[in-house]
Amino acid sequence: MSKQLIILIILLNISLSWSQSLEKPNDEATNAFSGRISRLNRPAKLARIRTDFANIKFLNRKDRIEFWNETYPDSRCVALVEGRTNDYLLIRIPEYETCIKKVHFTTGTYLHLESPDLEQTTKIAKELVEILLKKRLAMNAKKERHQKELDGYVEKVDGINKRYEILRQKLEIEWQKDLSAFEEDKSRSFAEFKNAEARVNEIDTKIETYRVEDHNLKLDRWSLDPALYIRK
Repeated sequence: MSKQLIILIILLNISLSWSQSLEKPNDEATNAFSGRISRLNRPAKLARIRTDFANIKFLNRKDRIEFWNETYPDSRCVALVEGRTNDYLLIRIPEYETCIKKVHFTTGTYLHLESPDLEQTTKIAKELVEILLKKRLAMNAKKERHQKELDGYVEKVDGINKRYEILRQKLEIEWQKDLSAFEEDKSRSFAEFKNAEARVNEIDTKIETYRVEDHNLKLDRWSLDPALYIRK
């Protein structure tokens, strides 16, 4: 690619960026919008306008609206809001016949609209949004603070669990140690018991071996009557 071609591409990009910045409005009006007439009711002096204007939700019944044809920007007429939905706006045109001649509208005509009442309503809405944003900022900070506290509770619970797990392990070790000591005492007591029992049996055997009888004659109990017992 030649050097001249690169310079030309750079100049074209700069020119395009400059033209886009000129075309972009610095501050778009919140009370001006556009729409296309979808239906007219001449006897009732009503016009239904389809629009994708997001701030249509701030229009209220009886709000004043000025509208004009893009072809005749200096010829304007006044209408009053009768109703609205998300996509449609119903307006009543008091000077209907005069406005048809002045603005030159019919079904399908693309209109520009502007409402001083809408400007005031959106101004109040912006102030309310600013207040709500400040409240949200404060509440979000409070929420984050409580979130940190909740996270801290989880960490504290983990710490308590770990601490009591260590205590439980120590207690279990002491429990096993006490049981082992108790078993040792039991075994020692049983051994001493068996030893004492054996000695008692040994002594009993010796007593029987060395026992001296006090009487040489034994009592013969051959009768139920004790008087008839004899020794032999």
